[in-house]
Amino acid sequence: MTIAITGASGQLGRAAIDFLKVRVSPALIVALARDPSKVGGLGVEARAFDYTHQPDALALALAGVETLVLISSSDFNDRVGQHRNVIDAAEAAGVGRIIYTSILKADVSPMLIAEDHRATEALIAASGLSATILRNGWYTENWTGTLGAALGAGALIGSAGSARFTPATRGDYAQAIAVVAASADHAGKTYELGGDEAFTLSELAAEVARQSGKPLPYNDLPPEEYQGILESFGLPAGFAALLVDVDVKAAEGWLEDPSGALSHLLGRPTTPMAAAVSAALG
Repeated sequence: MTIAITGASGQLGRAAIDFLKVRVSPALIVALARDPSKVGGLGVEARAFDYTHQPDALALALAGVETLVLISSSDFNDRVGQHRNVIDAAEAAGVGRIIYTSILKADVSPMLIAEDHRATEALIAASGLSATILRNGWYTENWTGTLGAALGAGALIGSAGSARFTPATRGDYAQAIAVVAASADHAGKTYELGGDEAFTLSELAAEVARQSGKPLPYNDLPPEEYQGILESFGLPAGFAALLVDVDVKAAEGWLEDPSGALSHLLGRPTTPMAAAVSAALG
């Protein structure tokens, strides 16, 4: 059973391959990356794979692949088009199953960020390929990755109000990819995946303050003000609007998942928020 993982040079892809090597022989794993030289140290076969290429070129890289993990593109210009290229290539190459990293409640979520995922899920369904859909919640690192800047500025900012999130770490989601990729038992299933612990941004800020010993309030801002600040950091207006929309819609519960499906897949509790904060500060 050959398993290929796209975006293998990214943090999620690398981590997924590391977890997968514990479950299957490294000889059965293929790392797909735009620049194969960047994944040469992973200890698995590396092949060139660029989402923007046409399906006939991509299909060559998928020769012999039975299970394909499609990690969603980080290019927001034409994500659906890029994903279509990969799905068409998987069909042409005779891939048996595709695993896609989507977002919580993608089929009904009103969040802007869900639109591309919903369209991609529809393309996969229309392809006739056997599929496993991993609807990931928010990543804890989306906040912990910028704690230094928040502490430097003296506040954590956002527009989420008292929204409760159930995020998980990149490692949690990467291990889930490995679990479902290594077993055909997950074919045809869709999983809503969130962390075990629900918390607000005020509670996150309080934990950072406790561990760092520095005051860190959460300043909840009007959406337009938050957008302006994000743009002042150099984010494109469209991407800034997407992030603001995430906060606003989170207040309606779209990034909260109490199902426990993620920890069930992992066979362990998800990483606690306090542990993620500690790792980021350390």
